[in-house]
Amino acid sequence: MEVREASAAYAVTATPQVTKGYKQTEVGVIPEDWDVATIGELSSCFSGGTPSTSNSSYYGGNIPWITSGDLNSVRIKGVEGRITADGLANSAAKMVSEGALLLALYGATAGVSAVTEIRAAINQAVLAILPKRLNTEYLFQFLRHRKDFYIKTYTQGGQPNFSGEIVKSFLVPLPPTKAEQEAIAEALSDADALIESLEHLLAKKRQIKQGAMQQLLTGKKRLPGFRGEWEVKPLGDLFNFSGGFTASRDQLSTEGYCYLHYGDIHTSNKTFVNIRSEYQNIPKLDILLKKVPAVSLLDDGDVVFVDASEDDDGTSKHVVIVNPDKMPFISGLHTIVAKSRTNELDHLYRRYCFQTPAVKAQFRFFAVGTKVSGISKTNIAKITLPVPSVPEQTAIAAILSDMDAEIAALEEKLAKARRLKQGMMQELLTGRIRLV
Repeated sequence: MEVREASAAYAVTATPQVTKGYKQTEVGVIPEDWDVATIGELSSCFSGGTPSTSNSSYYGGNIPWITSGDLNSVRIKGVEGRITADGLANSAAKMVSEGALLLALYGATAGVSAVTEIRAAINQAVLAILPKRLNTEYLFQFLRHRKDFYIKTYTQGGQPNFSGEIVKSFLVPLPPTKAEQEAIAEALSDADALIESLEHLLAKKRQIKQGAMQQLLTGKKRLPGFRGEWEVKPLGDLFNFSGGFTASRDQLSTEGYCYLHYGDIHTSNKTFVNIRSEYQNIPKLDILLKKVPAVSLLDDGDVVFVDASEDDDGTSKHVVIVNPDKMPFISGLHTIVAKSRTNELDHLYRRYCFQTPAVKAQFRFFAVGTKVSGISKTNIAKITLPVPSVPEQTAIAAILSDMDAEIAALEEKLAKARRLKQGMMQELLTGRIRLV
């Protein structure tokens, strides 16, 4: 197979030495018996179209219609969009069969590829790639492997923008036999299947936890051995509220005392900060500690809320401080520090009790502002919380904490599987590891 001249986008600086049995090509170092060809040489490609929106009879039919937004999963098993036979006949929309390889040309999912498991029509933002001289699954895995490169190369005006001709010019390293292509594709597909199964299991565990929280934190379900009515108390009876110490992100570094920036609360998926285990990753503020008000220094069990958010859901964002060693920890700009007035709330329980829909709704109710929602210390104090006995809180928190530990273990297993898949792609799609 003749190797076509590479475009400038694929230019690779020649390395002084290439391992015996390998050669330098436009797509990097590959085995000597592999070739390089363009997608256009190896496949037929076409994009679809959109029926006229002025004719409502073109929509809502029984023909599945795939848009670029549907290419957000590895396998397309179903779509919400539907068009009619008239809509298909009177537009540039085209049908693709099961097993077709699709790539999003532009929009939020530009560069994303997927394989459809349904027969469907595609719109103009989707390119169908029908390989003739290579394995479809192999090409699919290669496109996923190179996605970031394509986006970086063809981004203009802040957004990637591909065309059919651009995609057809993409260069592909080609193992010499279909058997080797299929072996590579099978290994990577198996890795995908493991990742997908872990993602489904993780989603299920998160749903189970959300259901348990809704039941246990509201008293709808009581644990064995616990009876009696729960009290409902305003947060002002449970905490004293104060503000944080103002410092900009530019003032933070790796030197000084730990500093809790409100932005780090917003971006965290956790509801606690353990200064002992997270010390190295917490930003620092280099300042004389005597300049920081005592109420802005965080103790074990303190709850830190954000006082501003760009969306309603963010108004209830918070973290509980785990600081048994009493290390200096400064609460920062746009934070509200809640320090205990009583011993009525278990420290572990605090990680969960503010997450119920009822409590979050109160935060949204008291938030003010348009583009940015803000909540004051005065209004947080008015929010009410159902309070079971401390022993019941401890039992509830133990169950939810065990669920968190299981979820964290699955998240790490999933992250490991994704890292393994990336390593496999790098090795198998460049021929560094041969399977046949």
